[in-house]
Amino acid sequence: MIVVTGATGGLGGATVEHLLQRMPADQVAVSVRDAAKAQHLADRGVRVRQGSYEEPAALRESFAGAEQVLVVSGNDPSADMIGLHRNAVEAAVEAGVRRIVYTSQQGAVPGNPYLPSEFHIATEAILAGSGVAWTALRNGAYGPLDQVLGPWRQTGRIVQPADGPVPYTDRDDIAEATAALLAGDRTVDGPVNLTAPAAVTFDDLAEIASRLTGRTVQRIVVDDEQWVADQIANGTPEPVARLILTWHQAGRAGYFTETGPLLGELLGREPRSAVERLAAQG
Repeated sequence: MIVVTGATGGLGGATVEHLLQRMPADQVAVSVRDAAKAQHLADRGVRVRQGSYEEPAALRESFAGAEQVLVVSGNDPSADMIGLHRNAVEAAVEAGVRRIVYTSQQGAVPGNPYLPSEFHIATEAILAGSGVAWTALRNGAYGPLDQVLGPWRQTGRIVQPADGPVPYTDRDDIAEATAALLAGDRTVDGPVNLTAPAAVTFDDLAEIASRLTGRTVQRIVVDDEQWVADQIANGTPEPVARLILTWHQAGRAGYFTETGPLLGELLGREPRSAVERLAAQG
């Protein structure tokens, strides 16, 4: 049996949907904070269990009988994510789970200025010391491209800080590949990149957008502090703006450049490209 945490969220929920295409529903369980929000899964035969990272005892019970657990990383910058992830890993070990699969982040290496890298690095270290087989899927950035690029469709401009190559990856591709790994025969140990095969820059995306729309889309590089000020003026809280800025800084420092073939291998096809994703969002 496979237990998926975070199954009422975007990535966890999509992974469950792909698992249900590969295996019987009674072999899939979810560990969720609010069981009522997973009723749609229970109605389809999925085992719904209450458990959250804040409740180690409940987590142990929700992981009982599982051969594998997918630990979907939290994303609350104000929470003790390292401690919460430690709770999840320890609960899985105590429940006798044979393998823990964790949704990490591309570029989760020391020195990366993107702040969430710190808790991903720490969680991978916890996994390495757990005594249980583990896989850390270092997922490529999978947010909607329009969200990353800003209101370029209205303005004809991509106005962002200096950047670097990033393999922008489709979230559903990641979910499908994660399900394939969990439900399949292939074993992957330790940290691995799960990314689109090609890394592109904002300059590349401006060129792609221009081709797709038939109008010139300009790439405008803005100073870091000016960008933060602009974000604040548009209603973004300063801590959030500065967190996002660290992502841009990591990109231009090369922390997101590396790609890998695993995503395509697990999918059995080419992952969706930036061109396809921008076209689909149009």
